[in-house]
Amino acid sequence: MRKVLVLGGTGFVGRHVCEKLHRDGWEVTVPTRRAVNAAAVQHLPRVHVVTADVHDTDHLLPLMQDHDAVVNLVAVLHGDEQRFERVHVELPLTVAEACVSAGIRRLVHVSALGISTDGPSRYQRSKAQGEDVLRGSGLDLTLLRPSVMFGHGDRFLNLFAALQARAPFVPLAAADAQMQPVWVEDVAQAVARCLGGNGVARGSVGQTIECAGPEVFTLRELVQVAGQHGGQARPVWPLPRALGRWQAALMEALPGEPVLSRDNLDALSVPNVASGSHPGLAALGIRPTSLHAVAPTYLGRRNSRSKLLHLREQAGR
Repeated sequence: MRKVLVLGGTGFVGRHVCEKLHRDGWEVTVPTRRAVNAAAVQHLPRVHVVTADVHDTDHLLPLMQDHDAVVNLVAVLHGDEQRFERVHVELPLTVAEACVSAGIRRLVHVSALGISTDGPSRYQRSKAQGEDVLRGSGLDLTLLRPSVMFGHGDRFLNLFAALQARAPFVPLAAADAQMQPVWVEDVAQAVARCLGGNGVARGSVGQTIECAGPEVFTLRELVQVAGQHGGQARPVWPLPRALGRWQAALMEALPGEPVLSRDNLDALSVPNVASGSHPGLAALGIRPTSLHAVAPTYLGRRNSRSKLLHLREQAGR
């Protein structure tokens, strides 16, 4: 039985990846610091949840024993320089070293579009540095670079829909920022295709693959789409750059994970779209799914038609 270790398997993307790999016949190990976080995947018969800290080599190396491949999905959107360094650079290095020690050759690492070591945001720079660390590892590596991901349970379109259900208008920073959103199921399928039937998909080893949807939107258009399908479309008021940064700074000061940070705004200054310099999902035999085909299936669940579409989506998996 093929075995894969999925780091970040309890998150939004991880839940979809675990389900896809389970359906493909993989035995999936998902480490988490708190077992309660794995409620969405632990019901799957071939998914095994273990309590561990993946940042600790003493925890990570034993987990890798007898596995054929590793998938790294761990990422953060907010934090200071130290947090981004720890998650996006130090962890990939730890993972690579543990793979070598455990004799695992195959690693699929989910990165992001628009990243660069000299990018304007800490997020982009740290993601690019993490890729560089892995390229020098000597592993059979595939890098997947998705745009922003949407789908059932996302904190993207759902957030915009919820805001419009509560407010008479949406004050929006970086309204003209460009994105090429990709369905989370397409990204999960890309991970599965890269692992392939024997742990290595022909043609994907050594590749950087851009995972993007078929359409490019501005952030303003995405807010409008969320309002339309959520049943509460509100006017969007673009904010000047200075006012947008003030809004982001205010949100950073609130308790918990911020909805928007100044680092997010810096990242939005770079188009989050496929560059065309790397293969896309088509190279893995995946036809990207339109946002308009999926958004109605999970936004505005009070609408009976949306519920029916969601049931159809679930039945088709």
